Amino acid sequence: MATTDQPNLPVRATGEEEGDARMSFFEHLVELRKRLVYSLLGIAAGMAVGISVSLKVFDYVARPMLKVLRDAHLEDKLIYTSPTGVVNLWITLGLYLGVVIASPWVLYQVWQFIAPGLYRHERRGVVTFVLSSVFLFLAGISFGYFIMLPYILKFLIGFQGPFKPLISINEYFDLILVVLMGLGVIFELPILIFFLALFGIVTPRFLWKNFRYAMLIIAIVAAIVTPTPDATTMLVFMAPMIVLYFIGIGVSYLVVRKKRERAAAEGAR
Repeated sequence: MATTDQPNLPVRATGEEEGDARMSFFEHLVELRKRLVYSLLGIAAGMAVGISVSLKVFDYVARPMLKVLRDAHLEDKLIYTSPTGVVNLWITLGLYLGVVIASPWVLYQVWQFIAPGLYRHERRGVVTFVLSSVFLFLAGISFGYFIMLPYILKFLIGFQGPFKPLISINEYFDLILVVLMGLGVIFELPILIFFLALFGIVTPRFLWKNFRYAMLIIAIVAAIVTPTPDATTMLVFMAPMIVLYFIGIGVSYLVVRKKRERAAAEGAR
């Protein structure tokens, strides 16, 4: 029998297994609005906390830049070029911190919205979904902070030439926002593949056969996110993305295998 790239997906069960999965379009809209409201309330609470600690957090965020300046025998000071520079930084950093703080709650709301379309046993994975998503996001930020930032900043300061760098706190924050948040989102790739496999959009075979196209997309994303023009930095960006892609293939294999085992069990009844 000929094989295809798509798994034999089980037909949704009815009754107890399906639970409350049958919802009208209007009910979906009502549920979406509720989850959006809950998410925004959580983000607002997170922002209140983030703003209260943002300046202390920036002291920690500024350390890679200050270290690079000291290593280059330059004055380890950051400046601001407008009267509202510090205030803007305080509020903006607080808002982003609020999103990070509220991310577990927001992810829980995302899961609650999509849960009616899943089997009952699949819905029990909410804790795993939230914890793995937060872990991967924080892992991406950590990779950017401890590995990428020092390398990028050293590369950029090395091009000072006859000029003396005066680093603006706002422009520095814009740079680290692209690097840290960008990597945090990129590290969510296995979660994205998990959902694509869960709903039968991709399979391990499909991901493996189209690896060359995935490499092209990864290279384009790395070129966009990388704030420096050198190829080495771009390759450092690409390396974890390639590893995450292969992790995603493994995740999709587990999902498809579970689906097939479930379908075989249903067929044997």
